[in-house]
Amino acid sequence: MREHRGVSREELQQSGLMAVAILLVLGVVAAWSVLVPGVSAWENIVVAVIGSLRLTGPVAAAFAAWVAVRRRRGTRGRSMTPWQAVRAPLAILVVTGGAFTATVVVLAVRIMVTEQAGRLLPSGLVMGAAGLALYVVIGWVIGWLLPWTITPVLAGLGCYSLFTWLCQGPAWGDRLAPATREPYDPFQGLNAAAFTDQTLWLVGISAALLLGWAAVVTRQALVLAAALIAVLAAGTGMARLFTEQQPVSAQQVVYSCQEWPIMVCVHPGMRAGLPDLGSEFIKIASRLAGTPGEFSRVEQHPRRDTTPVAAGVIAIHVDDLAAGFAEKAADEFVDGLAARCDATPAEGYRDIVAAWLRGEPLPGGPLPEHRYAAAWFSGLTDVQRRDWLRLYYTDFTGCRLQSSHFGGQSGQTSQTGQAGQGAGGASTGPEPPPGTVHQAPGGTPSPGASVPGGPWRAPFAEGGALPSPRG
Repeated sequence: MREHRGVSREELQQSGLMAVAILLVLGVVAAWSVLVPGVSAWENIVVAVIGSLRLTGPVAAAFAAWVAVRRRRGTRGRSMTPWQAVRAPLAILVVTGGAFTATVVVLAVRIMVTEQAGRLLPSGLVMGAAGLALYVVIGWVIGWLLPWTITPVLAGLGCYSLFTWLCQGPAWGDRLAPATREPYDPFQGLNAAAFTDQTLWLVGISAALLLGWAAVVTRQALVLAAALIAVLAAGTGMARLFTEQQPVSAQQVVYSCQEWPIMVCVHPGMRAGLPDLGSEFIKIASRLAGTPGEFSRVEQHPRRDTTPVAAGVIAIHVDDLAAGFAEKAADEFVDGLAARCDATPAEGYRDIVAAWLRGEPLPGGPLPEHRYAAAWFSGLTDVQRRDWLRLYYTDFTGCRLQSSHFGGQSGQTSQTGQAGQGAGGASTGPEPPPGTVHQAPGGTPSPGASVPGGPWRAPFAEGGALPSPRG
């Protein structure tokens, strides 16, 4: 078997193929775990591929350290030319770069079967490859300086710890590490200029480390001069990263919408969630019809966006399309309608109304008054509950609900108490006008009861079938 600098060519070829296979499998698995579920956007793929470096990078560093240890033992102190010095680490860069490219291709082929929003940023992929190169160079230098059997393990663990600390530690760390901010925000998008600056920094520092090592090994002044130039390039990239203005506002997006019969609009990369969101918010819209909280349009907004919306429009937050995302968005919206009434009796009454809006069973509450209120409220029809909510909406949102709002008197469970009266007949709440539905369970609204109207109320109020989605 032919030996080449302490390691056979066959062994190098076999280890190279094994490294490609391991990096490919790890890259696909790691990238898939970073993908935001349900987001069909090319930017999501770029972030996932770069995020896979957290696993593939340390493995590549360990592989490079292993080859460097074998190469160091094989040289036995012999002098090398600059090309002989950098040939092996460059070959490792080709191997790991091939695995990175294969990971990108696998993800792209898998995702291209569905329509994707946004655009694929080549600068992001180049930055990911440059980050993987930095892992390889660090592993190579460590393996050469510490030619021990355990060095590859130390190199892998050291790289993982270093870059994890940079990403999760200081605020400036994620700019220097080959990573992006997670989780991916489809409304924020990706900054191509930042990727370019980050690539300049990563390529510069990688070249500086490799050429600096080669200058020490070969004792060539020209190689040292090239290393100094690489240091300047790395410094330029670092300066641009730290002086760059970070985007603070969301990019403009063209919503994907569906009318069913209310309008539901989301980021185009999340249009697969429209049917579930529509089904969930139609129920809430039907229960809020005719109240101050009624709406006819639902829009997905980024969480940091505090811009007020127009009348009849509500803003919701959807982070991903994982199982239960529509219920989670609906619960968050309903929970934000009314102020929290922590440690007060009003919290139990608030929970009763919120549970109805969510379509959940009415909670009994911690107090007997709450249990009576839940029983009283469950005896009303949805039309009656809507009229009740229209009358007492400000009390619901302002944490001012009490037993008198639910057809009873404070501290009693009589169904015959006059609505709006407390103990002793004193008025403790707003007096309902004649014809409202503020009554005991099983009652029916009087002929003069007002019923909220709206252009799409009839299918809900009259028990009609839900219309089919119109796409």
